Amino acid sequence: MSAKDGDSSACRDGDPAVPRDGDPAVRTEKGPDGVVLVTLDRPERHNAIDLATAAELTAVWRALRSDDSVRAVVLTGAGDRAFCTGIDRNVDVPQPASPFSMDDPLIAIGPKAADLWKPVVAAVGGMACGGAFYLLGEAEFVIAAENATFFDPHTAYGMVSAYESIYMAQRMPAGEVARMALMGTAERLSARRAYETGLVSEVVAPGEAVAAALRAAAVIASYPTEAVQGTVRALWATREAARAQALALAPPLIALGNLPPDRQAELFAGRARTDGYRVR
Repeated sequence: MSAKDGDSSACRDGDPAVPRDGDPAVRTEKGPDGVVLVTLDRPERHNAIDLATAAELTAVWRALRSDDSVRAVVLTGAGDRAFCTGIDRNVDVPQPASPFSMDDPLIAIGPKAADLWKPVVAAVGGMACGGAFYLLGEAEFVIAAENATFFDPHTAYGMVSAYESIYMAQRMPAGEVARMALMGTAERLSARRAYETGLVSEVVAPGEAVAAALRAAAVIASYPTEAVQGTVRALWATREAARAQALALAPPLIALGNLPPDRQAELFAGRARTDGYRVR
């Protein structure tokens, strides 16, 4: 089963495949203030996530969980075109035959999935779409550059938006999540509209999102660790029950609602390169 059969799809503008060169796809930089900058470093693929990158992300969160010198984290993507565009469409993910059992390659890429309760601030520039919401959905808050856009292409390519919609429903009004998920590639949410709907907490000039996120993270890191992590855990406790129940429904919904792989590939290959989308 290829990546386009799963719940997430890359939503790039059609760049050719670029082979991995063996370098890490996730960079970490630790500052003296207790803040670590985590960067998805595949700009040539719009920071799309392949299986190696997914494993690196999980390993990074687990390592930060055990490092007492780390008190806050900033997550971003390399380059100015994309924060992350979900799973790389060249990835093959073998799947069990049962519609009630599905392996999601992105299910463990977020910090909360790794049991990391240190605060994570996401810094977004350019596109954030599809599987990027696994990451944004597990950040404490999001800072976006004015050039950031948010969208979910699943329905346009014959796929169920399950995990992504569930994560965003924890952060945005239901009607806004529904519109983003159902409009697919026809619309993109601007940074300003994302701010108005609660997905984004601050909008800054292009190229300034990481600096703004690092400033906020440094303030948080300066506070007593136990109080900060306890607050993070309390905030997540308010929504965990509903989220866990919804996530349990995701695998069968995806298995039953997705088009066959060849039909998905046809829809993806046949899209207009500009997609004719509207930014609102």
